[in-house]
Amino acid sequence: MSQKIEHARALYMEGIRDGNAREAVTRYTGDRYTQHSTGVRDGVEGFVEFFEPFIARNPIRDITILRAFEDGSHVFVHAYQSLNNGEAEWVTMDFFDTDEHDKIIEHWDVIAAFDGTTPSGHTQIDGETVVEHVDETDANKEIVRDMIHDVLMREGRPERAATYIHPDCIQHSLTLKDGLHAFETMLGEADRSWYDEVVLLIGSGHFVATLSRVTQGDQLYAQTDLYRLADGKIVEHWDASEPVPPQQEWANSGKF
Repeated sequence: MSQKIEHARALYMEGIRDGNAREAVTRYTGDRYTQHSTGVRDGVEGFVEFFEPFIARNPIRDITILRAFEDGSHVFVHAYQSLNNGEAEWVTMDFFDTDEHDKIIEHWDVIAAFDGTTPSGHTQIDGETVVEHVDETDANKEIVRDMIHDVLMREGRPERAATYIHPDCIQHSLTLKDGLHAFETMLGEADRSWYDEVVLLIGSGHFVATLSRVTQGDQLYAQTDLYRLADGKIVEHWDASEPVPPQQEWANSGKF
């Protein structure tokens, strides 16, 4: 495991799970810590200000890092959190940027409630976890980028979904069954979400993760998607979506 990934994991496990918020954020962040989780102020003090009361409110914190990989200076982490013996359960997808010393300098996240079994019969968190085929990273990133622009954006062509999605794609979304047909059906819905911008796209091997601006009606969402690819097509998909609150409620520069 690289030092970048170790630092991102440690911020979670030492800082939040183990309750050492100040020690961890001081140890694993760099000269700046720019925060995009809208309720948390920038910097060490912002992290401490948010998480020390969180830790006090939630004395039992079970956190599992499900998937983690790096791409250049960026790290992606997919985590499951259970608070107070399941009183609340969350799925979090985080992106971190790091400096030349592998210390964390910026953080984005999307948090969704864990809701048990999905329409596909899977959960939001099960499935493949190990990064493979690192030599295919760049090609797989390009496939995902093209798919979002070609299929999911307003000016896209939904009829081209089969170009990118495997017929038996495994789906971990709370709203979709397995397979290409369910995905194509969603694309035809009048009230579907529309992707406006890919803010971050990072990958390692057959995994590619994205953070996007998405709108549904008049509501802006932060949307994270994690894709696993094989032989040039998307064969597995996880996601999380979070409404972006009004700007007057932000404690920092915003979600993106």
